[in-house]
Amino acid sequence: MLHSQNRPDFTSYKEFLELKYHQYNHPGFIENDPVSIPHRFKKKEDIEISGFLTATIAWGKRKTIINNALSLIHIMDDAPYDFIMHAEKKDFNRFSGFTHRTFNGFDCITFLQSLQHIYRDHGGIENCFKAEDIKQGIIKFRNIFFSHPHALRAEKHLANPAVNSSAKRIN
Repeated sequence: MLHSQNRPDFTSYKEFLELKYHQYNHPGFIENDPVSIPHRFKKKEDIEISGFLTATIAWGKRKTIINNALSLIHIMDDAPYDFIMHAEKKDFNRFSGFTHRTFNGFDCITFLQSLQHIYRDHGGIENCFKAEDIKQGIIKFRNIFFSHPHALRAEKHLANPAVNSSAKRIN
């Protein structure tokens, strides 16, 4: 039965969540979804970095998101954490031509330099999210992420729940 808003009438949230679990929790879904990018890695830091960058560009067609995320990873020699930790200023220039919709090379370089700052000075992404709740964690992460000199235009690519953004991609 459908409600007037064309939504299924589930007898419980559990039933609905079970349906979604079976819909998305299988290898066939993962291989054609941007979440496949962090699944390529075993090292926690590679998973974090590739997942964060993929989520950052996760708007538009799934195939395009996957291709562009793979391009980013490839430019990092398929070793995101190693690249972030050892990149010198000149190494970031590899990304100057990268574009995904409105996320351009300047944004990409800003994000990579911010990640380098986070891993070198704050112990990684996970440490930056530690807070009372997810909203405060995202706000804390964002504040640390943009705490060093950066291109201001890049800020639009990382949601800010402090100004009531739902922060869907970062969530």
